[in-house]
Amino acid sequence: MTVDNFVKQIADHGRSRRWQSLPAPVVHECKRRIIDTLGCAIAAFDAEPSRIARDLGTRVWAREGARILGTDQRTLPELATFANGVMARYLDGNDVFPGGGGHPSDVIAPMLALADTFGCGGSAAIGAIALGYDVHYALFHALRVFDKGFDHPFYTAISSAAAAAYLLALNEPQTIHAISLAITPNLALGATRRGNLSMWKGCASANAARNGVFAALLARAGMTGPERPVEGGLGLGELVGNRGLAFADDQPFRILQADMKFFVTEFHSIAPLMVALELSKGVATDHIETIEISTYRFAYEEIGSGAEKWRPTSRETADHSLPYIVAAVLVNGGFSDAIFDPARFTDPAILRLADKITIKEDRELTRQVPHCFPCHMQMHVAGGLVKSAAMAVPRGHHDDPMSDGEVNAKFRQLASRKLPPQRVECALDFIWTIDASPSAGDVFDLLRID
Repeated sequence: MTVDNFVKQIADHGRSRRWQSLPAPVVHECKRRIIDTLGCAIAAFDAEPSRIARDLGTRVWAREGARILGTDQRTLPELATFANGVMARYLDGNDVFPGGGGHPSDVIAPMLALADTFGCGGSAAIGAIALGYDVHYALFHALRVFDKGFDHPFYTAISSAAAAAYLLALNEPQTIHAISLAITPNLALGATRRGNLSMWKGCASANAARNGVFAALLARAGMTGPERPVEGGLGLGELVGNRGLAFADDQPFRILQADMKFFVTEFHSIAPLMVALELSKGVATDHIETIEISTYRFAYEEIGSGAEKWRPTSRETADHSLPYIVAAVLVNGGFSDAIFDPARFTDPAILRLADKITIKEDRELTRQVPHCFPCHMQMHVAGGLVKSAAMAVPRGHHDDPMSDGEVNAKFRQLASRKLPPQRVECALDFIWTIDASPSAGDVFDLLRID
């Protein structure tokens, strides 16, 4: 068969020995990401998109399938991937490759679903997850589909297929077909993240992961995909270009370069939040006259421009609205994702303060991306006082990482919304030693909501 070199590079990287004996720091980082992702997922159990996805998943009962998070229900692994992935993504609280790279931790839900279905051990699941991060990072830097009007969950579909191929021990032709079957049908529109945002904003990556799992299962059953989905005629390369994949066995593990979120909100809002909270110390909210935020282009376009950002009407829009987030946090006196409750969207105090906020792109700050993700803020206070501060990277960025204690505390705060304290601690203990478990899917036992 003729093989697309782009696809073969991904397949070869997935079939290397790199994933069978991971360095201890990589294993440790995988565990931190699993903790972070599952905490966000449990906390989102009651959200409407989560309920919809879960109800669709429970239409099918599969005795040897994967469990839907929080329940005893087993369903097809692709349906469990979607339901669990929607829960994991809804709060928008876990890690990211900033600047349009999407959320590499979206590979975690599909790998746990497959591990639960096929009885895979924790070490194999961690290897698959680390592989998914590598593939996601390489795709982001090779394709930059967001710049062409497409949505970044495209990377999730392919990384999930490649990781699933590893976890299911597919042979080389099957792996190549799985990747092709993930590439060809899954190029989604960036319209998902513009204007008033719908529920789909938090579901798109789960859908992509579901499709990646399904592509691997199809290939495992003998389905073939297009031979040259990227470099051939009418292929992906003609549509979005191709800067070339960068894979090498001696390259850094890309999971170490993914940035976590100290606050459960859009990544590019975290540094401005931290600066605003620092400047507001000792200042009554009513005394703030204006707030001027300077940021880089991606943050300005993604969360800092458009009339809907000053008057959000959905959670999805609110957590991508920098003026709303900053105003709500200052009114609250600290961050809580309760600011995304729809009842807060018409809070007069928040809206009054949001109207005092202006946001602009600073080209000098744009030039500093992606080495840092800076913001500068000026706060004008009644009486003529002007306070200013800047931040290069937020807490949680890989240059200023969260501690294990902070990761645990975030999990406890999120998971305890649905689980009793003893269950929360048992889940943490299991995940911190998941690489020694013969069945990674056992984590679902500990996350069942009574």
